[in-house]
Amino acid sequence: MDNSRVGFMQGRLSGISNGKIQEFPWKSWREEFDIAASLGFELMEWTLDQECLYDNPLMTPKGQLEIRSLSRNYGVAIPSLTGDCFMQAPFWKLSGIQKKELQKDFLCILDGCANIGICQVIVPLVDNGRIDNDDQLKILLDFFQKNETNLSERGIQILFESDLGPLELDAFISKFHNAAIFGINYDIGNSAALGFDFDEEFAAYGGRILNVHVKDRILNGSTVPLGDGNADFNKVFNKLKLIRYGGNYILQTARANDGDHASILRNYKSMTEEWILDNGS
Repeated sequence: MDNSRVGFMQGRLSGISNGKIQEFPWKSWREEFDIAASLGFELMEWTLDQECLYDNPLMTPKGQLEIRSLSRNYGVAIPSLTGDCFMQAPFWKLSGIQKKELQKDFLCILDGCANIGICQVIVPLVDNGRIDNDDQLKILLDFFQKNETNLSERGIQILFESDLGPLELDAFISKFHNAAIFGINYDIGNSAALGFDFDEEFAAYGGRILNVHVKDRILNGSTVPLGDGNADFNKVFNKLKLIRYGGNYILQTARANDGDHASILRNYKSMTEEWILDNGS
């Protein structure tokens, strides 16, 4: 089995900050490379917040140089980025100069990604980022259609994460005709919490899934340790096998109650590798 396909969400190897389950680990982002390597991880998914956006090392030449160096020295690649910033400040919900400034931010983020080798950018269309009407959808479509060549030249894919039902999400992603550039980030825990039927999900848009977040949640509830929620991991991983999924599995898992985040992530890594092995996905 190829263990290198199991990675983790940046920040999961750091202490919880400001009570948030997910946030860029300002104080310890460098140390996470060392810890990750010691745990056998070869993949990390970068996180990016709107607050202090341009201070993030991804967004500065000095920071990009340091990221590349750490990645190379510890053997931890960064193939993907979760843009919480897009959910925190969605340009498709604004107009005028505010919309233009956030779209400019998006293009600058693509520059940063290209400079360190990130090839998948995840856009969360959930919570504050959820599309509420046709006007917002048009803004989103127009922006990405305009930048399709830009994305292609940089080798960057845009992956949408959504809380839409299977048929609605299929209708949405079908509007983005270039499946080589636009796809879906499938979050196992979110789908379980929403009570979606994974048979219907995979039948509707399985071929557009390009990245997977491994998480467990209670139906209509919050994130819990893997195996304690409503996610049926064996069946989901079997479905991934059937669609010949060849992408990564990123642990976006519950945090450790005792603060030993490294040990719990090591356990989650082993559990995920076992699901992959048992189902041959």
